[in-house]
Amino acid sequence: MWYHIYEAQMQASAPFRAAALATLQMRGALNGAADSPGARQVMAALEMATRATLTHVSPPFGIASVKVENREVEVTEEVALDLPFGNLLHFKKDSHAAQPRVLLVAPLSGHFATLLRGTVRTMLQEHDVYITDWKNARNIPVSAGRFGFEDYVDYLIRMLEHLGPGAHIVAVCQPCVQALAATAIMAANKHPCEPRSLTLMAGPIDCRVNPTTVNDLATEHPIEWFRNNLISAVPFPLPGWGRRVYPGFMQLAAFMAMNPQRHIDAHKSLYRHLVEGDEQEAEVIKEFYDEYFAVLDLTEEFYLETVAWVFQEMRLPLGRLTHRGETVDCSAIRRPALLTVEGERDDICSVGQTPAAHELVTKLRPHLRSQHLQPGVGHYGVFNGRRWETQVYPTVRSVILSTR
Repeated sequence: MWYHIYEAQMQASAPFRAAALATLQMRGALNGAADSPGARQVMAALEMATRATLTHVSPPFGIASVKVENREVEVTEEVALDLPFGNLLHFKKDSHAAQPRVLLVAPLSGHFATLLRGTVRTMLQEHDVYITDWKNARNIPVSAGRFGFEDYVDYLIRMLEHLGPGAHIVAVCQPCVQALAATAIMAANKHPCEPRSLTLMAGPIDCRVNPTTVNDLATEHPIEWFRNNLISAVPFPLPGWGRRVYPGFMQLAAFMAMNPQRHIDAHKSLYRHLVEGDEQEAEVIKEFYDEYFAVLDLTEEFYLETVAWVFQEMRLPLGRLTHRGETVDCSAIRRPALLTVEGERDDICSVGQTPAAHELVTKLRPHLRSQHLQPGVGHYGVFNGRRWETQVYPTVRSVILSTR
């Protein structure tokens, strides 16, 4: 029902956004009249109207080139594996420099993998980067089957097999749990493609440690409440019609509800910059919300299993997580280096939840363990921005290079 209401609202408001856009495109014909104070206010209001929508298509990564060994080299995106629920995307560089292969594991939590654009851009300079590019469940036919927590783990193993022996994993946020589980499964099976290093960044390994508001929200209702209130069927005529999903627009609403004033203030600032003609400042805000308002749906089974197994039952830290009927034993991990990274001000995955991984890998030798607490950053700042580039990334790079 929620999805049908949302789609109806989007379709009903589309003509108004189209009219606002058409008016904006006539701005050039107004000559100097569009630059008067009153006209700038009108034009700014029209642009705000055109932006009052969500998109369900992934924005481009837009990484055309990077500097490798003091030379600017071209970057092209190549789908290395095309799987029903996600692609393995390779950022192929026009360079013959031998660099460590890295699987960057993007979260499947309502936004596209392009949320890690800054992470990719930084790592590309010294690494051969692949990323999990998850598909929007609303576009996947019911005939493709299910995609749950265990399937996510299977996908990671399949992707590591494609990269071959000696690759590295860098997991961001939610999939730290799946990345640790996949590594444990491969270690137990003595898989030749077991990663050489595992970096877990701001992930909920053990939500019993310093619970956040996000953790509290996940535990204040039984799992049936989430099934009955947050799951909806994709409406016709979308390709995935009939598939039961957790809609991306509901996840976005939940994120925004955590700090509504921040988003209100940001849009007030955007309007002011547009009126004042401060295009550079306006562009920064627009780029952020172009990404933030690009949402994707999660399959019902993946969303509910993640809520139940990770946030309610804490199966991994309690030794109760299973995969295809076998218990996931993190003590099987003996060879890969383990780095955990967290942000001092992270209000989504609090301090202590990610380094809890070190307590699970009981047979990993001390010299293979590292922890990094980044002062002054929240959740997003762990993997994006200035401190990521200048303080977090050098630590990640050092661990990867030390295990080549």
